[in-house]
Amino acid sequence: MNLSEQTRKLVDRVIENNDWRQQRCFNLIPSENTPSLLVKAMEISDPSGRYAEHRTMKGREVYFYQGIDLIRDVEEECREAICTYFGCPRAELRPVSGQMANEVVFKAVTAFVNRGRGEGEPWRRISCVMNNELTLGGHLSSQPMGALFNYVDFDSAGKERVVSFPIRSDNLYKIDTEALGNLLPETRPELIIFGKSMFLHPEPVSFVREIIKDWDPRPVVMYDMAHVLGLYGAFQDPLAEGADIVTGSTHKTFFGPQRGVIASTLEKGHPLSKLWLNIKGRAFPGSTSNHHLGTLLGLLMATYEMNAYKQEYQDQVRRNAKAWAKALKATGLDVQGDPADGYTETHQVVIRVSEHGPADQIARRLEDNNIVCNYQALPDDETFLQSSGLRTGVPEMTRFGMQEEDFGPLAQFFADCVIRDKPVADEVAAYRQKFLTMRYCLPAAEAAPLAARVLHGIFPRSDYAKQFAENLLALC
Repeated sequence: MNLSEQTRKLVDRVIENNDWRQQRCFNLIPSENTPSLLVKAMEISDPSGRYAEHRTMKGREVYFYQGIDLIRDVEEECREAICTYFGCPRAELRPVSGQMANEVVFKAVTAFVNRGRGEGEPWRRISCVMNNELTLGGHLSSQPMGALFNYVDFDSAGKERVVSFPIRSDNLYKIDTEALGNLLPETRPELIIFGKSMFLHPEPVSFVREIIKDWDPRPVVMYDMAHVLGLYGAFQDPLAEGADIVTGSTHKTFFGPQRGVIASTLEKGHPLSKLWLNIKGRAFPGSTSNHHLGTLLGLLMATYEMNAYKQEYQDQVRRNAKAWAKALKATGLDVQGDPADGYTETHQVVIRVSEHGPADQIARRLEDNNIVCNYQALPDDETFLQSSGLRTGVPEMTRFGMQEEDFGPLAQFFADCVIRDKPVADEVAAYRQKFLTMRYCLPAAEAAPLAARVLHGIFPRSDYAKQFAENLLALC
């Protein structure tokens, strides 16, 4: 098979997948979103193949490549836009994923706790970390098997000194604050990590900060908002509640390209201000060289969109999640979470499906019927290999215009597939046709000509550009 044949076959496969994911199925995976046309155009523009390494040296920012004036300015503008979004003075944008953002912080905290190390003293790890256990909804990157690997100390039995937040017996999705109040002084963690991947209710940041505020030294309080970054402020405002650092992915509820971000209130003069210097140093050169400049451009565009539509989008996401949970419950499905809170306070809805079969098989059955979610171990499951739940989310379909009343029919299709094993693929695909227009961004009439101008300029030869423009117009 020659290059032309290989290319055409690959293009055909990509087109089929695009058509299915964007026009025939409902994407309910809570950790995914579709970037807007302009964000995608920015991602493949010229900087996507460039470098812009830089670091602070002797009080000024030093760049090590030429030809990067645009990206230097874009990075600063993006930092300002992100800080506006968080209402904070500090942001580090060079991590290229949420997991890398976490690892940058873990490296920085390790350096920070070694700041008073005497001459000849060995470098030590973080003495104790407190976080959400993986099987209780904790995020993988905050576990010893994830990005925390190599940065936390061991106990006498050779086990990592990681202490899990205690959970309530009456609600396995909420932290038991009474038990936590007793556990904190017993364990004295140096790093406390809030945040989950199965995320229904707020974390007790203010409660913890009040307990540890006078400790000397006090722990670093970090909130991994990977899954709820796009709901910052509406769902929870960790920096205002006492967290020192927020990390996150920029492509889940925040509808940007796949990158990571670190935000903080650690200004000059803050007792932990040196930690921010450690974070910058671990971002570059400690973890990145090139930091994917095309997606940085995309992040700036997405942050413009988020800042413009923040309140409207966040309110609709949370209303939709509650409507989705209520509609699923009405079908007879076992919706998890606190009914008093509408089963969820985020974008996620979790359903126990074990009485209808193995969760992984049910997730596959739903996919075959054009409904995409993921199977999930619930807090009382012994292992992910025997997951009894499905994790769903509404951010992507909210962007495509779904509102509260639209989730009733979808819940019925979902239940018909899960409970009755009824084929609903054609009906689901037909229903998806109502939700094809992206919201919370520039309208197509304004965005398409701008994207066409960006795309027209990325080709190195004018004949390519001319051919591309003619083909694009013909398709439209």
